[in-house]
Formats: sequence, structure tokens, C-alpha cells
Amino acid sequence: MEYGMNKNRDNWNDRAPVHEQSEFYDVTSFLSGRSSLLSVELDELGEVAGKSMLHLQCHFGQDSLSWARLGARVTGVDFAEEAVKLARSLNDKLGLDARFVCANVYDVPQVLPEETFDIVFTSYGVLCWLPDLTRWAEIIYEKLKPGGTFYIAEGHPLADIFEIVDGELRMVYSYFEDEAIVFDTEDTYADRNAKLDNTVTYEWAHSLGSVVTALIQAGLRIEFLHEFPFCMYEKFPGLMEKGEDGWWRMKGKEYIPMLFSIRATKPAEA
Repeated sequence: MEYGMNKNRDNWNDRAPVHEQSEFYDVTSFLSGRSSLLSVELDELGEVAGKSMLHLQCHFGQDSLSWARLGARVTGVDFAEEAVKLARSLNDKLGLDARFVCANVYDVPQVLPEETFDIVFTSYGVLCWLPDLTRWAEIIYEKLKPGGTFYIAEGHPLADIFEIVDGELRMVYSYFEDEAIVFDTEDTYADRNAKLDNTVTYEWAHSLGSVVTALIQAGLRIEFLHEFPFCMYEKFPGLMEKGEDGWWRMKGKEYIPMLFSIRATKPAEA
């Protein structure tokens, strides 16, 4: 596991400067005031002003800083040093007071030993980089204040078993895969023309049931689990279309769940 996560960190250190320059992340408009947050998390998480927030796997900080613009007191955590450097630079340019910490998710209790938060937030493309959801959920519980809220918006694991083969959508991976899946890809979702140096990544599949169960067993109370027929990018090129609301959907009938969200709370009496 450690070897795979180290390879992933090297890959994400390569991705960070590429992503900063990409149209996908559009840093120029972000610095001019654009929020990177999407309607799902804005609607479902609700008011954050004045609340402390721990953002796990924050990448180079756009979502963290978008929450800070809304009044949250944000601590962003990411394992890629280059991403954290960029996040701190963006924070300084915007004159915000978000804090960014370079750490593996599993090391958060050691890096932030005394702190607890009103909100723990994570979103979009995060779970596949984590081999152990049981420990992940325990850390979320540990870092929440009693009565605090955990929120995740993430790609649906059912959609992840499909790939485009000969122009058609086909099931390629097992929904119940329990071994790391190794990929060797020199580009990145934010720039298909990129040529990364560290191309190998290790990803872990997690069923929706395993996500919910880990959170419940850690002691959190699930408020809701929502599933959506759309996602934030063109996951299956040529087979999707972008709606006026900014979300990507399958052309024709919406028959695959593409996104899910969960909100959970730590009991006030904990």
C-alpha cells in the first residue's frame, strides 16, 4: 500500500503544475472571482460561514479557497507537496486566511493532533486513492467536533466499472475488485496532451456499500445518501453532453448513476 501511495504522490506532484495551467481548472477566472464549487455540494452542505472546515485531499486548493470565500475557516490537506505550494500561493494572491498542510490522509491525526472541526469535507475523485476506508472513516470521526458534519460528493463506483471499447460503453472492471488497479498513463484528465514523468498510479475500488458501512461503523449517523445521473466532466467522451446547468449526462436515457453524495453527523453526545 505504501509503495502505491508513494507512486501516486509522485504522479500528483507532476499533475499539480499542469493542472494550474489547464483550461479545466481555469485559474485566471478563479482569481477573478469564479467559485470552483458545484451546485450539489453548495445546496447540500449549506451555510459554512464562521465554521471550521477540514478539507481532505484538497489538491491545489480551489475548492478550499472557494469555501473560504464563503466564510469558512478552512484547513486543506493534500499529500502532494507541489499542490500544497500552489494552494498557498493562491491563498496569498487572494488575501484569504486558509491554511494548507502537506500530509497523507492517514497521517492527519499526527499532523493535526489537537484540532477538531465543525465540518470535514472531501469531493470528486478522492476515494480511489485510499486503500483503507475503515481507517479513513475513523479519522473523519476523530477530527469532527461533537455534532459536526461530514460531507462527500464523489463519482459513483458503478460508473467506474465501465470504459469505452470500440466506441461502446462496456463493463471492464469488477465492482467488487479488492486488489489495487495499476495504471500507466502519461496524460491527465485536465490536459490530455500532457506528458507526465511519473506515469504509474495505483487505484482502489470501493463499492457504495463499503463507503456507507465504514462511516456507520466509525460512529457517524448518515443523514442522506443521494445518487445522480450526471457528473462534473465528460467521463465517457463522445457519449455524453453538457447541460445548461453545467453537468455532463449520457446522451439519450440516463441509465447509469454517475455521482453520489453523503452527509453524516457525529453525535452531539459523542
